[in-house]
Amino acid sequence: MKTLKPKSDGQAELMEAIDTHNLALALGPAGTGKTYLAVAKAVEALEAGKVGRIVLSRPAVEAGESIGYLPGDMEDKLAPYLRPLYDALSDRLSMKRVKALMAEGLIEIAPVGYMRGRTLNNAFIVVDEAQNCTYVQLKMLLTRLGWHSTMVVTGDPQQSDLLPSLSGLSDIAERLEAVSGIAVVRLAEQDIVRHPLVASMIGVL
Repeated sequence: MKTLKPKSDGQAELMEAIDTHNLALALGPAGTGKTYLAVAKAVEALEAGKVGRIVLSRPAVEAGESIGYLPGDMEDKLAPYLRPLYDALSDRLSMKRVKALMAEGLIEIAPVGYMRGRTLNNAFIVVDEAQNCTYVQLKMLLTRLGWHSTMVVTGDPQQSDLLPSLSGLSDIAERLEAVSGIAVVRLAEQDIVRHPLVASMIGVL
């Protein structure tokens, strides 16, 4: 497995925060590596035996589209929304290994709605695209954290597909910033590691 190295100061701060906190929130624009680093750290922890499983979750909120009109059963409908998590996993592990771990229940990928009522012990949990969660949903997700677990919540408050008043990420982050033992890392344009044009566009759009 490739050695995980930060590509910016913000990424270095996020990696350290994940290593030293049971709960870390990573906020920042697209292209800063929030999801990739969170998933890579989850794989690292699983492979090192630090946790017993990985749970990856993101809300099934669409950018102006409706899943109701997509063909197939619910699993088929949700697949496009969970695809970025599969992509991040497959960059750290072979797809054969990913499928084997999923078959064993050691990697689970599920929409936010499936998290209610659960307590996640001995797990590395990644909540992606959290800007598309309401305050109530995020509170529910955060309280799933069990013993010997790590949770990383990622999102960009500027990219929510919800009405501005509905997204709970900014409010949650501000409240938790004052709580001891929780890290809130704010990535910026200088942390963008995609094509240079991405940073240029975010600066003007």
